[in-house]
Amino acid sequence: MRVWTIANQKGGVGKTTTTATLAGLLAEQGARVLLLDCDPHASLTSYFDHDPDALEHSLFDVFDSDFTNANDLPNNLILPTAHTNISLMPSSIALATLDRKISQKPGKGLVIKKLKQAFKGEYDYMLIDCPPVLGILLVNAMAACEQLIIPVQTEFLALKGLERMMQTINMVTKAQKHSMQYLVVPTMFDRRTKASIATLRNMRDEFGMHLWPKVIPIDTKFRDASKAHQCANFLYPDCRGVYAYRQLIKTLKQAESAEQVA
Repeated sequence: MRVWTIANQKGGVGKTTTTATLAGLLAEQGARVLLLDCDPHASLTSYFDHDPDALEHSLFDVFDSDFTNANDLPNNLILPTAHTNISLMPSSIALATLDRKISQKPGKGLVIKKLKQAFKGEYDYMLIDCPPVLGILLVNAMAACEQLIIPVQTEFLALKGLERMMQTINMVTKAQKHSMQYLVVPTMFDRRTKASIATLRNMRDEFGMHLWPKVIPIDTKFRDASKAHQCANFLYPDCRGVYAYRQLIKTLKQAESAEQVA
């Protein structure tokens, strides 16, 4: 099972949209996808029409237990979505207490990595939607992934969140003692505005090979898809936003193939 982590230490940059759309495209290709909602705000959980306040179990149960395999976890922890090949491990507000509750627990930064092993063989991909703050959840998601995807809105304030992400990547890399594969993805690009164009230029100058050379444009179809609780590619397969994500997933798959050959 491959793990893709979608993260940025700034909110409102398109993390949940990116997670849901990439999941939809992978499912479209026949892959079995498990989504992890690591954000206490539970946007991904709500996206797929589950009320986080009404759920009996959530990802919090994983951190609060000493599981060794999938059978040790609650049977109804993984929820269905509107799409056959996509399952969801939901979030809850209880996740906001994790940093305080398990701060002294041994192995607290490797819980999701352990979860990956517990579900090995049951899914082809695990996609993780992260909170916009540095803490146990973000560190866990980064420690478990083979590919880190960093959506960045093409506006100047978003670059500050990107700077913090680079610091976090350096921290996790030093702790793991090996480099992390990451890709910065420009989102919400509006070619009509000078701000978007200037920000994209700055990103290209600063991040070079780590910056995806294309952009995800502003597209109201993403909002419509979230309202319908479905992945955009199943509802609007030909819209410009989905087309852009198809190009992104092609890049990610090519990187996977190159890694396997190496």
